[in-house]
Amino acid sequence: MVILGAGPAGLVLGNLLHASGVDCVVLERATRVQVQARSRAGFLAANTVRILDRHGLAEGLRRNGREHATCEFRSEDGRFRLDYGSLGRRERHTVYPQHELVTDLLTQYLEAGGRVRFETAAVAVHGADGPRPSVTVREADGRPGRWQARYVAGCDGRHGAARRSLPPGTVRRHQHDHGVSWLGLLAEAPPSLDAVGYAVHSRGFAGHMARTPEVTRYYLQCERDGSPEAWSEDRIWDELALRMRVEDYGPLRRGRIVHRSLVGLESDVIEPLRHGALFLAGDAASLISPSAAKGANLAVLEAEILARALIDDLRHGSAEGLDRYSAQCLAHIWRAQDFSQWMVQLLHGVPGSAGGSVFHDSLRRSRLESLRVSRSCQDWFAENYVGV
Repeated sequence: MVILGAGPAGLVLGNLLHASGVDCVVLERATRVQVQARSRAGFLAANTVRILDRHGLAEGLRRNGREHATCEFRSEDGRFRLDYGSLGRRERHTVYPQHELVTDLLTQYLEAGGRVRFETAAVAVHGADGPRPSVTVREADGRPGRWQARYVAGCDGRHGAARRSLPPGTVRRHQHDHGVSWLGLLAEAPPSLDAVGYAVHSRGFAGHMARTPEVTRYYLQCERDGSPEAWSEDRIWDELALRMRVEDYGPLRRGRIVHRSLVGLESDVIEPLRHGALFLAGDAASLISPSAAKGANLAVLEAEILARALIDDLRHGSAEGLDRYSAQCLAHIWRAQDFSQWMVQLLHGVPGSAGGSVFHDSLRRSRLESLRVSRSCQDWFAENYVGV
């Protein structure tokens, strides 16, 4: 088995296959240091934690993760808090930075004897419609190479070799641009709230998400053609303070901005997730906007489903799970996409601008008010916010 990409999907899949005696190798274009330093999401759904627990992969997050179950919404109509952990299925998130999860998964895989080839860039997947597909690569020293296996798992993102290798006409690609961009920020500052903060403002959305006791992630809605570097630290903190209404609700704890990036809110789904012996998982299968914190959770879920199916086929001769893989995962993906779209509309004005129109703002205010006062709306939110 060849696995492309050492992110959550690829490493969960590698750990599960290796533990079951399936020979596999993970090919990763980056260095180990780069893999372990990628700053991504940090909200793990309850089902994700259960999956990792079930396979002995949760020691780090059980030791250092923190449960989280509250959102605070701020707008021109005031603020309210929603304890979603006491609603719906009464499930919570675990806050655990993705780079720490990836470090845990990678360490466990390597210590168990798993193979990872770092600085090995996959170029293309060949012969996926035959019995012995292969992957051509560029090795760390620049020389070409080739790996052959019974199956290939594309966990290498939307721009990776797996997607590029899909023959025209074999899959459908569903794309949607939400028309919104965020400035993603990591600040060396303790969290200012004991909740996820969603602030809706005429100047655009602002978000507060705790990562660790020392680091907080913030988001600022911004113009699409802007540069992250054009935002000085003073401008960032002043804009966050304005949109989060610190004059009404208290100051933010400031610190050095250590990372910034421009995030375009997009959705991108491949259907089906299989072409012969090539299977897609993680961001290679679907890209989802970060507004609902679903990306890493879908990746872990897909990796477990694919691992079970591959083990059934390679160890027990049953291909039934592989035949169901795409439809099973797409059911979860589309439900997550639906909730993500709802969140985008809840938090933003007219797509393409930081401001809004009277019509769109009135709809947004109505949604927020329903979330504040309606128990059925709150239960629906709780189930979909934590669930995958």
